[in-house]
Amino acid sequence: MRKTVRGTTTAALVCAAATLLTSVAAAAPAPGAPSVGDPYYPNAGNGGYDVSHYDIRLSYQPTTDVLSGTTTITATTTQELSRFNLDFGLKVSSVLVNNVAATFSANAAGDGELVVTPARPLAKGAQVTVVVAYNDRPSTVKINGFTSWVKTADGALAVNEPEIASWWYPSNDHPTDKATFDVSVEVPDSVVALSNGNLVRTTKNRTGWTRWWWRSTQPQATYLTSLEIGKFEVNRQTTPDAKPFITAYGADLGDSLGAAKASVERTPEINEFLATQFGPYPFEAQGGVVTTAIGFALENQTRPVYGARGFIGGSNASLVAHENAHQWFGDSVAVGRWSDIWLNEGFATYAQYLWSEHVGEGTAAELAQYVYDSKPADDPFWQVLPGDPGADRQFDAAVYDRGAAAVHALRSQVGDDKFFQILKTWQATKKGGTGRIEEFTALAERIAPGRPVRQLLKVWLYTPGKPFAGPNGPTPPRAAAVATAEPKSYKEIQRALANHAHDHK
Repeated sequence: MRKTVRGTTTAALVCAAATLLTSVAAAAPAPGAPSVGDPYYPNAGNGGYDVSHYDIRLSYQPTTDVLSGTTTITATTTQELSRFNLDFGLKVSSVLVNNVAATFSANAAGDGELVVTPARPLAKGAQVTVVVAYNDRPSTVKINGFTSWVKTADGALAVNEPEIASWWYPSNDHPTDKATFDVSVEVPDSVVALSNGNLVRTTKNRTGWTRWWWRSTQPQATYLTSLEIGKFEVNRQTTPDAKPFITAYGADLGDSLGAAKASVERTPEINEFLATQFGPYPFEAQGGVVTTAIGFALENQTRPVYGARGFIGGSNASLVAHENAHQWFGDSVAVGRWSDIWLNEGFATYAQYLWSEHVGEGTAAELAQYVYDSKPADDPFWQVLPGDPGADRQFDAAVYDRGAAAVHALRSQVGDDKFFQILKTWQATKKGGTGRIEEFTALAERIAPGRPVRQLLKVWLYTPGKPFAGPNGPTPPRAAAVATAEPKSYKEIQRALANHAHDHK
């Protein structure tokens, strides 16, 4: 008995020791993931920490395209970290982690990864301050073979989607890690430096230079944080509800200046209307920037940037409605994965339909039906899937137009009361965060029980081919005849939806 007891005790001790060793090994600090695992952009974002605030303090000389300064990041670790990554491509001179020098490797493989190894491992749940000092010419920096930084004759633009941060500040560059921002940029007196949020102040510390201080107080995705440097006419106003309203127009707009102002200066009016459709405007400021340096428009938070060609033919309030609708769909509620882009572009395009109806230039039903009728069934347009278009077609016209028609199809299916309840509930419950298409679908099902919401969105967002039923319900006979070559199972789903829509008219 005694030997048995002793043997059992020894075995127990051995097991306990093994368990302890396993536990220690499992808890040992490990590197943070070099990405968040987004299939569209494998290098985007990082794991192991969550950023709460960025303080970006820079100087920029337009004549040489030299950008220099520091970015200070405050974050909380989500695991024990032996090292971590930041997304950044410029030349780094030093990195401090909690005021202690860290070793680092910046953009070594041309993939925009700044790998930081702190002097000591970081505990899980720790508050961390990271200071990155850098100096470079962003227009010469390539990440994965290209640059997003736009050098202009009198300045530069940091405006792009889905990636721009890596060319001017280090970050956790994915919409799932939002933060607040302070952006302070010193530039020559002859130009201005524009960014997001409210203009806190401008200051002068040396002859010939002015520092512009901007603050964003609401959670903001990294790609929606912008920088526009150049010769701009800057107008500071307030909205009817007393929010800062700041607009800026490039000095070289020429004949398009009047049309640009006639559009962008209506932003508060447009947002007041959109608030009746989606819920309260989610941010602390409004505005817009118009420039000839880009050929597109982007919904940078609180202050969209518009390429001047958007106003070349005259005023374009519809474009302003699109970009400001993103303040709700895309900015306040950002995509959880880039494949969820329909939640951005489908709804922003549909906002144009709502604005059109509001000003008497065609109803949402008419505009959605026009998209449906104008594309024959054999058009490649119908092969792009707005619910998962792929990285190469993320901004395809079908994501916008088929996506908007899908939104109207949902409205037709559930009725106006339920439809706008869905939109407002989505915004209220997801404000400041992110969302997935599946989450939106589940919400729509809860608010409109008994309606085939999931089947309808599967057809419009995930099924190749022209839907058998149009965005306003059953397809007219002539359109139905075109669909006869589609697979039987697909046609059956479409007809079931059409019959259900007819039953609820």
